[in-house]
Amino acid sequence: MTTTCPQCQSERVVTKDVAKKACGYLGLVGGVATGSAGLFGGAELGAMVGIAATRTLASLGGVAGILLGALVGAATAGVAGAQLGQAIDEHILDNYLCLDCDYSFSLKAS
Repeated sequence: MTTTCPQCQSERVVTKDVAKKACGYLGLVGGVATGSAGLFGGAELGAMVGIAATRTLASLGGVAGILLGALVGAATAGVAGAQLGQAIDEHILDNYLCLDCDYSFSLKAS
């Protein structure tokens, strides 16, 4: 489906995706914080697995648990934030920009 500008009828239209980018970034940061906050569980599990092998692996296992928790939290919350942002872009903001006449518009309003 080609989107045309309601003002000049140009087909040179792009999406701005401001809310999608912002919410995705905030979700990513929040996910890292949340995943890192759960570091005690991940670090404890990693350390227990490491203790079964050696003392050196215990500390490495703890660090790996922290990193894994942060990465999983970041990925999950980043995707959720991007989906929320996309909904905001589509239903609230003027997400489309005409490259010919610089008109911003929403498909809901046009």
